[in-house]
Amino acid sequence: MPELPEVEITKQGIEPFLVGQTIEKIVLRNLKLRWPIPKDLCKVLQGLEIRSIKRRAKYILIDCSAGWLIIHLGMSGSLRVLSSFHEAPTKHDHYDLYTANNTIIRYRDPRKFGALIWTASNPYDHRLIKHLGPEPMDEAFNRDFLYQKLRTRSSSIKLQIMNNQVVTGVGNIYANESLFHAGISPTRQAYKVTRPKLELLIVAIKTTLERAIRAGGSSLQDFYLTDGSTGYFQQQYMVYGRAGEPCHKCKAIIRSVAIGQRSSFYCPKCQK
Repeated sequence: MPELPEVEITKQGIEPFLVGQTIEKIVLRNLKLRWPIPKDLCKVLQGLEIRSIKRRAKYILIDCSAGWLIIHLGMSGSLRVLSSFHEAPTKHDHYDLYTANNTIIRYRDPRKFGALIWTASNPYDHRLIKHLGPEPMDEAFNRDFLYQKLRTRSSSIKLQIMNNQVVTGVGNIYANESLFHAGISPTRQAYKVTRPKLELLIVAIKTTLERAIRAGGSSLQDFYLTDGSTGYFQQQYMVYGRAGEPCHKCKAIIRSVAIGQRSSFYCPKCQK
């Protein structure tokens, strides 16, 4: 599933091609993604100017002057920037957004768990967004905030940093990697993590996400950049997907355990 770095990279990739442009049309080939796409969206969008593009958690928010498009990539979605009308769509290409400068933004999603939502209201008040926690890169996400959130929670620290009401956008890959860099076992109960360790964890989350964005994100299975290329952060993984392999730091064998029905990877020597 595309996580925060992949969504941020996608947002940065489409931004220079869309901001300031007028929407010529949208071609909808499949109205049944995670939620039904409004049938009249073609008529609504035609002629609108795109003013800005923002990201909130794993949602891309496109200001279309008369309202907002909210895009979620789901488990396997990606946006491609095309400059040619001759690249035929495949069965997994569910919509194309055309601008007046002959740019096409194509959405591909083999599993169809993504979303394309239109709202004429403030997108930050939308039911999918308004209850989200702080962005991990914001100053509001700090040691004292996290301590107050976790001090009565007995579930694992990994589940809590993947909880969008605690902090947004830290998915499975980057939770595993951040916990390794902070030296915290993913199975440790959240309320037992000390303030100094929480400080290390926050730094690790921010640093890991920043490094992933610089590396173009993680291209696993279906995720591609907007030009069709792949990211390479997976080449820097310390623990994720490395069960049975030696730790890059101490040579202990990386282990795997299921937490919340998700595979978790850790070094039993480096993480306590």
